[in-house]
Amino acid sequence: MKALVVDDEKLSRKTLSFYMQKLGYQVFQAENGVEALKIWQDESPSIVLTDWNMPEMDGAELCRKIRHQDGEYTYLIMITSREETGDLVGGFDAGADDYLTKPVCRDELTARLKAAERIFSLRDKEMIIFSLAKLAEARDPDTGYHLERIQGYSKVLAEALSGKAEEFPEVNRHFIEIIHDTSPLHDIGKVGIPDRILLKPERLSEGEFNIMKTHTIIGYETLHSAWCKNPHAAYLRMSAEIARSHHERWDGSGYPDGLSGTDIPLSARIVALVDVYDALISKRIYKVAFKHEHAREIILKSRGSHFDPAIVDAFLEVEHDFRDMAYRFRE
Repeated sequence: MKALVVDDEKLSRKTLSFYMQKLGYQVFQAENGVEALKIWQDESPSIVLTDWNMPEMDGAELCRKIRHQDGEYTYLIMITSREETGDLVGGFDAGADDYLTKPVCRDELTARLKAAERIFSLRDKEMIIFSLAKLAEARDPDTGYHLERIQGYSKVLAEALSGKAEEFPEVNRHFIEIIHDTSPLHDIGKVGIPDRILLKPERLSEGEFNIMKTHTIIGYETLHSAWCKNPHAAYLRMSAEIARSHHERWDGSGYPDGLSGTDIPLSARIVALVDVYDALISKRIYKVAFKHEHAREIILKSRGSHFDPAIVDAFLEVEHDFRDMAYRFRE
């Protein structure tokens, strides 16, 4: 991530830059607001740390000019020795997101930068998920409310598993929120499947089905590349796992990797069940919609073969929620 440090005091500027480079930032330096504005326009840093009192253009004016220009959002941190409430309000009015007082404490700087990174993580997460999910929705006419239902089913099933702490210790509130957000991306790889196969109303040939199965790899590679650029983003890791492995089966007969049992990521084991349930209760050009009871019977028969037995048991605990959600988001 790019950052810009603006301070007319050379020692302060060098010290802040050193701290930030140690934290992994690509750091640019400027000694006044005029120079900083030019660098900001050329390099588009995500974070700007600027001193308040500087010659030619002070920090407050720099914040105003950045805020009045179009482009990606820049997180602005004002560095000042001013502690009066009126001065702080003036800095925020100019467009600053946060402030640090001189002399800057390294630990406080680290904490403020982490807060900025959380803002960018939330922004990127929402943008990526929304954009990719809408892309899948536009590509496959069968999606529709399917995405909303998958989201809802995944959340209630994960919540049911959260009550089984010994068996599923990883299922906490954070896990539940992430699987709710990322489960709609399970079939994002279908954007790479030809229309003649994706939209074919008849049964697919063996060769066509083999091509269809590659949507798991296409989706994984798309999301994994984003994860590699931001390895701390848990939602990218989970979305990539789901995209690749939601067609794996508990007994090892699934695809693309033939994983079995707990070698299949938990998120993918959850989405495997909810995806099948939704396919069963939904009308398609090649089938009628099954009633909940019929879908339930098929899932029970697949306990221990297609599906994780413990997840099937959790499904039975919340099946009324599945039924309600299916009705609320019916086609």
